[in-house]
Amino acid sequence: MEKMTREKAAHFAGLAIEALEDHKAEDIRVIDISGVSVLADYFVIANGTNPSQIQALADAVDEKLGRAGLPLKQMEGYDTANWILLDFGDVIVHIFDSKNRLLYDLERIWRDGKQINPEELKEEAEKTDGK
Repeated sequence: MEKMTREKAAHFAGLAIEALEDHKAEDIRVIDISGVSVLADYFVIANGTNPSQIQALADAVDEKLGRAGLPLKQMEGYDTANWILLDFGDVIVHIFDSKNRLLYDLERIWRDGKQINPEELKEEAEKTDGK
């Protein structure tokens, strides 16, 4: 499995953020974990208000990144929709319900990673969209 450039990973993370915002995700956060893990470059974390919205958020991210040329490698938790994990390789998207977001607290677990302003990645995606 070939690792993409950090610029490409940032672009795709930005696209994931756009898809989440378009479908009214709450509390979108991004953690750059490239310096602390080989799992991925970015974790994008958000939550939805109910199982239907959480599934719709996952579908929107999958569709937007797929159309941009980044296929989904694996999805976990879709049926229960309390924590859906979308693995795109260097970008991993976590969509929670509020209870499980507090319970698993990925922001605390991955505190050694660098918190990134989601708007910065979104702007990066918009700049490179036409390229």
